[in-house]
Amino acid sequence: MIPEFGQFALILALGLALIQAVVPLLGAARLREDWMALARPAATGQFVFVSVAFVVLCHAFLNDDFSVLYVATNSNSALPTPYKIAAVWGAHEGSLLLWILILSAWTLAVTVGSRSLPEAFASRVLGVLGIVSVGMLLFTILTSNPFDRLLPPATDGNDLNPLLQDPALVIHPPILYAGYVGLAVPFAFAVAALLAGRVSSAWARWARPWTVASWMFLTVGIALGSWWAYYELGWGGWWFWDPVENASFMPWLAGTALIHSLAVTERRGIFKSWTLLLAIAAFSLSLLGTFLVRSGILVSVHAFASDPARGLFILLLLSVISGGALVLYAVRARHLTVEGGFRLLSRESFLLMNNILLVVATAAVLFGTLYPLFLDALGQGKISVGPPYFNTVFLIPMLPLVAVIGVGMHTTWVRMSGESLIRRLMIPAGVALVLGVSLPWLAFGQASVLTIIGVTAALWVIGASLLEPIKRLIRRGSAPMALTRGQWGMFLAHLGVGFFVLGATVTSSYNVETDSSASPGDRWEVDGYELVFREVRQVQGPNYEATEGEFEVRRDGRLITLLTPQKRVYRVQSSPMTEAAIDVGWTRDLFVALGDPLGDGAWSLRVQIKPLIRFIWLGALIMAFGGLLAITDPRYRAERSREDARVRSQQVETV
Repeated sequence: MIPEFGQFALILALGLALIQAVVPLLGAARLREDWMALARPAATGQFVFVSVAFVVLCHAFLNDDFSVLYVATNSNSALPTPYKIAAVWGAHEGSLLLWILILSAWTLAVTVGSRSLPEAFASRVLGVLGIVSVGMLLFTILTSNPFDRLLPPATDGNDLNPLLQDPALVIHPPILYAGYVGLAVPFAFAVAALLAGRVSSAWARWARPWTVASWMFLTVGIALGSWWAYYELGWGGWWFWDPVENASFMPWLAGTALIHSLAVTERRGIFKSWTLLLAIAAFSLSLLGTFLVRSGILVSVHAFASDPARGLFILLLLSVISGGALVLYAVRARHLTVEGGFRLLSRESFLLMNNILLVVATAAVLFGTLYPLFLDALGQGKISVGPPYFNTVFLIPMLPLVAVIGVGMHTTWVRMSGESLIRRLMIPAGVALVLGVSLPWLAFGQASVLTIIGVTAALWVIGASLLEPIKRLIRRGSAPMALTRGQWGMFLAHLGVGFFVLGATVTSSYNVETDSSASPGDRWEVDGYELVFREVRQVQGPNYEATEGEFEVRRDGRLITLLTPQKRVYRVQSSPMTEAAIDVGWTRDLFVALGDPLGDGAWSLRVQIKPLIRFIWLGALIMAFGGLLAITDPRYRAERSREDARVRSQQVETV
């Protein structure tokens, strides 16, 4: 009976979501305070019942309830307990329930964080979030019920996909979904502003912290996914332009543009129409990613489902939610007014250029992802658009974007003199150019034009990000602490971009990779490192058997580390998996993967040396930390409270 209790909880959550989606919106339209007052209790109740359903599914996994079809398909009695918990979201039905749980959590957060907002506006925001919840709950209950029974029960389960039996599964999907789904909040704020019939800069102030928070989670989630693929798949890469990777990257690009556009709308009252459109586009791209992952039209290690009927349902949901928002935008946007102007040399101009370049990059990724699908749908054959296209096309807007980032941080609003800007940025630009040309040659003895450009661009952003804190430190001792958290957040986020660009450039340019064969006792050298293949042994895991190799890594005769890569075979699914061994360092990773046996005791091996690859993920973490500082700025919250009071006193909300 316990699984049925979970299903019943989902049905109750759907009922509350319907109330949340309909009654508060009608109340805001008719100025019925009693109707609007239902928004928060309905959202709270929805979170409670979705949480109950999720806990019930976790209970089924932890207790090996193989009468539940989803459990029998994705778990096994020998599966370690942490993976039983992670298996809850390891396949389509459970991951969709996690999606809904996170959406309800964001909605609950809005109910708490929106108490200072005008009641009509908050009701509209919660109503729009309720509409999204209704769609996803209907999708779950009608097509993807995680509580479907298997009668008679299976004696044991089919086990979790071996690719997913990794600690990263425990943290990567929840964090990624927190960002992915969190973009529903700025979407709801944008639609609420359009429904109100009057868009002031206040809505940007209200929406901005929610946007930064979701962007922060999405940044960390994408970075974790990249790191997971790097060490788990045995190939040693950090990004492959997989269509499903792209599906998470596109909302990130749109969300990044949205953050910068919100800053302009909040501060100067301009770009209103553009900002609203970006908010709609960012969440629409999240829904598009959900469609791509779950429709079955893509073949990917990230794909969850292969049922076209489910894909059709999500496509319909995407059409209703995004299409409805765009229709509303088309009706309302032409009535928006511009409250000010700006000069060519100003922060507004550079943020506009930033937005244009990010949108171009998003469009390039979107085209490369969807074009093969359109051709296949039209019966024109199957083609693959891979890294050569993306690496080339994506680079075109990215290079000028990096230049714009460094300049934009140090411009002022409305106008700025060119002489002042040149004087301010001359030193970091000169240092970046000198070091960008010389360091690749000094460190690696060679450098291509693209490598020099990439390193120079990275050092330019790093230098521009550190300029203001260093100047304050030199002039006023401890004065860097006088910067607000919002300012620190801006500098740190862009500093993270610089670290990322540096790591990606150096890793791509100077990666050393060798594929060879070796037998125990063999010695060979790779880029100054001596590797000794000591032995091969059998290892028993909780639900797998593994062949484990042991390798000494020496440099200049000194033992650096012992590496033990494995070749695993999982008992239930009989799936072979490669578990690479990595010697981690700040300046380089040494990566060893054990391949297939070749006979006579020989094994195929892949050895890679990847300089500065850790800077890629370090940069992402620095970006996310910058976002965290920005949304926790007490000064910002005080300014927002004053604006909220002013808006309420002026009764900006209109019906």
